[in-house]
Amino acid sequence: MRVTLHEVSKGRGGQSLPTTSLEFHSGAVRFALAETEQRPTVLGLIASGRMRPDTGRVTIDGDSNNKALRRTIALVDAPDVSDPHPDITLAGVVGEELMFAGVGATPLHARRWLNQLGFGELAGVPIGNVDPAARVRILCELAILREGTEGIVLVAPDRHGGSPDGWWRIASEFADRGYAMLVVIGGSAAVALERMHELEAINASGPIQPLVLDRPGDAASASESESASASASASASASDEHSTTDAEPESPDGLPAVPPFDDEYAEEDSPAGADPGSASENADAEHRETPDADTNTDPDTDPDPDPDADTEENGGER
Repeated sequence: MRVTLHEVSKGRGGQSLPTTSLEFHSGAVRFALAETEQRPTVLGLIASGRMRPDTGRVTIDGDSNNKALRRTIALVDAPDVSDPHPDITLAGVVGEELMFAGVGATPLHARRWLNQLGFGELAGVPIGNVDPAARVRILCELAILREGTEGIVLVAPDRHGGSPDGWWRIASEFADRGYAMLVVIGGSAAVALERMHELEAINASGPIQPLVLDRPGDAASASESESASASASASASASDEHSTTDAEPESPDGLPAVPPFDDEYAEEDSPAGADPGSASENADAEHRETPDADTNTDPDTDPDPDPDADTEENGGER
């Protein structure tokens, strides 16, 4: 079986899904890149024959037959369409799928089925808390229980976290069992898969633009170049500053000009030509001749009048 999407798109101007072409077939696993919240689900619905594209067409073995697509392709874990509610226990999810498959669907049947698969201890765990790889394994095994299923479109398993190689190896196992596998994922998971060369992941929707990373040698060279440039700039700046501040201005006669005297502590009104030393001696002499204001040398002299005394000067009665 071979499913081909020929330049399909959805929404005005491809807002819901830009023009996309891809192919997946029995015995192989492919991944397709779809970003934003709705596009992975839209791509899954179109690839499984459950939604008609606005442009392009989808064929199965060369024929446009949506009924055959819906009968043979299972849509697994598509957000808001086929993903189980995260609060439902794993046994409850299994019981519902067993009912759709037309087999025993009681809680006992569900637990027995989980035990056979090796996940019996998870029967009472909400499926929202199940490990991503185990979730993919269980949901894909439930999907192929329906009669006539030949392929699986698995939508956004990377949204649950975990390493991509976990659910990708499981998808590869189903491909080895003869199923056509298409996994719709986001850009980060796609880059991770392409770097895991041992997984031989093939992008069905076209090549991914590689990330541009600087090599260590280029980074070191760039760092050295920046350091040298910074040093040169600093040297030039210092040279300019030195030449600006240290150069002596010249007078119009060609002789060095006398730098201005700008001592902020200098006496502005000192007489011109005065000797600084003589000024200091005069100040010392005045200090020696000036009596101490706080020393009273006359014992008969009354002390200073009491400022609080009731005198005429202080406003007392006359």
